[in-house]
Amino acid sequence: MTRRRTAALLAVGALVAALAIALCWPMPWLVVRHGATLAYAFPGAEGTRFALRWMHSVEEEDWIEEFTVVDSHIRVVETRFKTFGAGVPAAAGSATTLEDGWVVMRGIDRVVDPLAVQAAAAEHYRMRYGSRWLSLSPDGGQPILTFAVVCAPAWRMIGGLSRGRQLVP
Repeated sequence: MTRRRTAALLAVGALVAALAIALCWPMPWLVVRHGATLAYAFPGAEGTRFALRWMHSVEEEDWIEEFTVVDSHIRVVETRFKTFGAGVPAAAGSATTLEDGWVVMRGIDRVVDPLAVQAAAAEHYRMRYGSRWLSLSPDGGQPILTFAVVCAPAWRMIGGLSRGRQLVP
């Protein structure tokens, strides 16, 4: 066997080994489950941010809640809405401001892990990960979704990763 062929085989072997390690090495994931089914999986390292947006069923105005991953747990850090209704606090977190017609409450910093959401189609539930939005009830149903941070190898997340590509601009 020539040196060139031996070097090429070693390079391919190293690449295969690196890929196997990457697929099997546990890492943090932000997962969304519908019952026991993995619906979506996104990288969920410390500091990962995402948001949920929906239309309030009575107010018929959008609400947006911002979340971040801290110490491997989901924390709600901010909420914003346009109108007050029954059960809405006058203030929450460390700062409440009015910005472009939105009441914005920042610095909430409350653990909500796991986070359960009934993503009713009538309320147009969406999730933002990065700069893209994902419809959480595209079939018109009312799925109860559970959001959590888990540590797992990538190969266990492949189904959720492929569905996560359905994010829309």
